[in-house]
Amino acid sequence: MQKLLEAVEFRNPVRAREDIARLGGGIPERIAARIQLLLAAAPDPDEALHFLEQLRHDTPAAFDRISSSPAALRHLIATFSYSRFLSDAVLRRPEWLLQAADAGELPRALAVEEFAERLALFEPGEAQPTAVRLARFRRRQLLRIMLRDVTGLAALPEIAGEISNLADAILDFAYREVRRQLAARHGEPACGFAVIALGKLGGQELNYSSDIDLMFVYASNGETAGPQPVSYKEFFKKVANQYTELLSTYTADGLCYRVDLRLRPDGRLGEAAISLESARRYYQERARDWEKQMLIKARVCAGDHEVGGALLNFVEPLIYASTLDFRAVEAVSEARERISEKQAAKRGNRAGVDVKLAPGGIRDIEFLVQCLQRLHGGRERWVRNGGTLLALSRLHDKGLLSASEYGRLASAYQFLRHLEHRLQFLDDRQTHALPTSPEELEVLARKMPVESGEALTAESLEVRLEEHLENVRELYERVIPRQRLPEPEQAAGSDLAHQLDERASRFAGALARLKAGRGRERFEHFLEKMFSSPKWLERLETDEALAERLQDVFEFSPFLGDQLLRHSELVEEMEDAAGARDWAIDDTPALRACFRRRMFRIETGSILGPAPIFETLEQTSDLADCVVAAAYRLALEQARAPSSAHYAAADQMMVIALGRLGMREFDLASDADLVFVIPDEDAPHMVFWTAVAERVINTISAYTGDGAMFTVDTRLRPNGREGALVQTEASYQDYFSRRAEAWEGIAYMKARAVAGNVERATEFLHRLQEVDWRRYGQSGRSRQQLAQMRARLEKEQGGRDPLKAGAGGYYDIDFALMYLRLKGAGVFYKVLNTPARIDVIEKMGHLDREEADFLREAAVVFRAIDHGLRISSGYAGGSLPTSAAQAEMLATLVRRWIPERLRDEPLEQTLAEIRRRTREFFNRVFAC
Repeated sequence: MQKLLEAVEFRNPVRAREDIARLGGGIPERIAARIQLLLAAAPDPDEALHFLEQLRHDTPAAFDRISSSPAALRHLIATFSYSRFLSDAVLRRPEWLLQAADAGELPRALAVEEFAERLALFEPGEAQPTAVRLARFRRRQLLRIMLRDVTGLAALPEIAGEISNLADAILDFAYREVRRQLAARHGEPACGFAVIALGKLGGQELNYSSDIDLMFVYASNGETAGPQPVSYKEFFKKVANQYTELLSTYTADGLCYRVDLRLRPDGRLGEAAISLESARRYYQERARDWEKQMLIKARVCAGDHEVGGALLNFVEPLIYASTLDFRAVEAVSEARERISEKQAAKRGNRAGVDVKLAPGGIRDIEFLVQCLQRLHGGRERWVRNGGTLLALSRLHDKGLLSASEYGRLASAYQFLRHLEHRLQFLDDRQTHALPTSPEELEVLARKMPVESGEALTAESLEVRLEEHLENVRELYERVIPRQRLPEPEQAAGSDLAHQLDERASRFAGALARLKAGRGRERFEHFLEKMFSSPKWLERLETDEALAERLQDVFEFSPFLGDQLLRHSELVEEMEDAAGARDWAIDDTPALRACFRRRMFRIETGSILGPAPIFETLEQTSDLADCVVAAAYRLALEQARAPSSAHYAAADQMMVIALGRLGMREFDLASDADLVFVIPDEDAPHMVFWTAVAERVINTISAYTGDGAMFTVDTRLRPNGREGALVQTEASYQDYFSRRAEAWEGIAYMKARAVAGNVERATEFLHRLQEVDWRRYGQSGRSRQQLAQMRARLEKEQGGRDPLKAGAGGYYDIDFALMYLRLKGAGVFYKVLNTPARIDVIEKMGHLDREEADFLREAAVVFRAIDHGLRISSGYAGGSLPTSAAQAEMLATLVRRWIPERLRDEPLEQTLAEIRRRTREFFNRVFAC
């Protein structure tokens, strides 16, 4: 138990602030210690302890049952710490908590049909009003969903989707109940009725305590034939009114949903329920622009799906412009400003940031996404979707948002929605404003998902919030062109030229001599930002060559262009492409900023130099090495010291890189394959070193508004995902001597030390290579196993990643070189990149001159194409682009890096010939 206490204390510095004695006597020591541990890790231990006292006082038997189950106790304290409204429910019905703690209850999301089945069976024997039953069922299911949320069992889209599924089930049940009662009095209408969800429910991204925006449509007119006949119009008006009242009725268990009908045709003045024909006529003839836009999220959530579908199919062409009409965007932007002004006036000087309505908040992200959907949805049906995150992903898929824009918007949206959820499930209130009390803000910060391996504080929460809001504000003003004339490019271009002539005439002249190309829009926006900086205007004016370099970057790399738009100070890195600067890294944000500057410098240098491709990869590898070493140092500084006062933690750990980083062929958007090893004598402090390794990974891989530095992959350790993150030297040697497959052992021939005790790690890798050579280099097993592994990769990945995994792809070269290199594994090299491996193998006599020359050339072409794809988009691509414009841009880039004799041939033809010859070489080596 002492070790467990130390582990929790080490991982989370929040300690229990109330003594366990407040719960009274008689609690077994083991359970008392467990409660103390859980309180120490809770975001609000005072609140949790208060509810624990109340539960033990009111229902001691329930307290004993729950506390005897570790899972139930963990979920109980989570509930008591995160949500007062759900804590009250558990105090009244402790069995709900025990049911939620069941092993099969939490891991998966429930579909609408499953919620409907549970609702039909919920408390069937109790005589109670329908409103009470529905409100109680909602609260019972929200308890389960909240526990999935705060324990990290589900991501934001799954949580919001499941809250929406719950609402759909309740709405359909309530509709059928209301219609059944009215039909008994008036007779059953011979036509359908649809409940159409709008807003967040329509987009299947409902909050814990949202209003639900609904619209009601019935199929046709007529009259019922029951005891008290009425027109269909009157019948469905009654359905709408009673349905809304049922859902909104307040009970002892709260209410189900606040229903908002103001988005129906004619708003407050419109009919509660409208016929299908009248709705069609309204949207065809009278609907305002924003009314059409809000239908992007519309979907049928209850009732007759055929009736609702008929209306939505009719209005869809009215929603999406068939051409890029910027007037639609201007109208939406004006509506956005009107809403913001109204909300600001309503709030007055009230403190507390509103995460929904603040500039750059949730509302702005939703507006931005819907604007882009309306502009492009006429041509690209793929972007038509009501969910904000999914729509963002699809806009990125179609190249309508860059990787950087998508990353920042998605990151901001998820951060803001997590905040919104934690504000709302506290008291089941529809609130979006942060608390003003420092203490409450600190508790809220601790309730947020962990970032970079550490819980947020009030201070870091406010910093991260402002970063996200600023990101969204900047992107909104850039991505959505406002106040554009009917011919926006010409108008904006002429205005920009006029300003340049007035304020930087020499630079304007240099620009005029350049040919405008694909990056023109981003480049012009960059220049517009420069007008606000006299320093940069002067720099542009005095350096005519800078114009050409800047345009080259914007022309060939939308990704780097976005970096310049976001961080204009990166221009300095273009002027000092070969210069070196001290890192002076004191914390993680400084490390990220330094990485961003240096990566930008290297990648622009590869375009403008242009530097040889393997030289660029070596520079990028050096940068990644520095990041890993700095992250390791920061992790040691931030980690709590081991429990033993006699143990000095320094550089005992060995951080080893494999794969592309191990070979010094790391590139933009590469994953870093890392493993963590400690000497056998340090094994007693495994908990400490595991925490250090976790901190290293989180520091490097944490996602921020500017994306992650790079992703860390640790699966190449012994036993892969199932193996311990940190292992001893002896465990490695035992694994590779007895159990490792051929490909695992050979993978370590591309390993090198990058941080920690580098000298010892190098000696360790030498010993490991000797093990590999004895097992595989002196037998024929490795050739067969490697050939089988290569065939499997081709089958599984060749279709989506042909440049690397397809027939004749880069893997053919890599596997052949690994096998040939294995024959000489008795000779140890600290590091060998692909050209160096070819040289070594040629000198060993395993390659003739012609084969070696071809492989060098092929390696350059493969890496050049891969590098060009990464520079253009900011992420790895597995095949040549299908767009003619993108293919031309890639070919122009690649010609800067490949051998001169290949530059006049079409890139596609060059690649096809290289792949053909590569596969022939592979077949010869493996005797296929």
